[in-house]
Amino acid sequence: MPFSGQWTEYLRFSLEAFSANKIRFLLTTLGILLGVTAIIVIFTAIQSINAYVTEEFSNLGSSSLYLSKFPWVITNDYWELRNRPEVTLDDYQILRERIKTARWISPQIESMRTIEYRNKNLEQVYTIGCNEQYAYTDNAEPEIGRFFTEMEVYRAHPVCVIGQNVRDELFSKENPIGKRIKINGYAHQIIGVLEKKGSFFGFNLDNQVIIPYTTFRGISFHHRDVTIAFRTEDPARIDDLREEIRGEMRRLRKLAPAEPDNFSINQQTMLTDFYNKLTGTSYLVVFIIAAISLVVGGIGIMNIMLVSVTERTREIGIRKAIGATRKNIILQFLSESVTISSLGGIIGIIIGVAIAQFLLQYIKLNASVSIGTVIIGYGFSALVGILSGLYPAYRAAQLNPIDALRYE
Repeated sequence: MPFSGQWTEYLRFSLEAFSANKIRFLLTTLGILLGVTAIIVIFTAIQSINAYVTEEFSNLGSSSLYLSKFPWVITNDYWELRNRPEVTLDDYQILRERIKTARWISPQIESMRTIEYRNKNLEQVYTIGCNEQYAYTDNAEPEIGRFFTEMEVYRAHPVCVIGQNVRDELFSKENPIGKRIKINGYAHQIIGVLEKKGSFFGFNLDNQVIIPYTTFRGISFHHRDVTIAFRTEDPARIDDLREEIRGEMRRLRKLAPAEPDNFSINQQTMLTDFYNKLTGTSYLVVFIIAAISLVVGGIGIMNIMLVSVTERTREIGIRKAIGATRKNIILQFLSESVTISSLGGIIGIIIGVAIAQFLLQYIKLNASVSIGTVIIGYGFSALVGILSGLYPAYRAAQLNPIDALRYE
């Protein structure tokens, strides 16, 4: 019999066995179904969230470094970090002269302020004081208008660049360029509107106002921590830039070789790496959950196949008597086992995809179930079918045809 015809025959035997014991075989697939469904849903959720987080972190810019008092990811004793000296604007002025690897350098002072325009108020607006190079260190190119100039920073001109949310809330359809808003009671002229940035973990990046840091010092009555942003034209030199900043800061603070750094140099990849460490165990959890269901399903399949071998002993004897080899018997029962598990896998994939798509729409993630996840789910189900059917198939092939024919 040709190879394809042989497998068609095995599939027919499998379907006949199912039709004779529908409820029993459907219940047997339940463990496989639940395992595959878990794989599809949880893998899709993790991959989608990972993609979302990676996209969010990418907004920070992979070619930029940020010098500050605290690390973005605090793994040390907070109180020890709290006692570090502040990064100051004096540090910025010195580093601006000394750092050669960076193409752009900008100080950043941040605060939440109330913005006023005529009779409208907008509270808790993220207000940033920086220099003219912030447009490059933090990808803050205006969509309309312009960014402030070096001379405007030097002379502390009361100018500002606003985010899209500030524009929409205060000006509606009115052109804001040239208009004056009050920041902490001080008037500033709008010279630009940023491109729409969206949100970063729920924080509205469009709800911001950017002003020269020299102006910021005049409207803020509280001491503020300073962050210094550095960006290199060549991303391949990011490590060189980090070491140059570190060396200059240690020299500036007169740290002995044995003393640890009392400052932090942050980068977007730090957040990504920390997130990956936090979620690294997620795949292990998925594997354990799915494995338990699949093992239970596999045991069920093995049990059913052993029962099937016992019930069909006479049939096996007849097949052997008319010329079926041990290989034929093994392949017949293996095909039944794989078909059972594959049926559960296919149903699990359908249910898993439906649940995953519903969840993605519910939490408003722009993602979908990947083909790779579906292949993994089906692959697990097929593998369980093969492993679960090996012993029953081997036991059936070992039956003596004469004893099998006498079996009642």
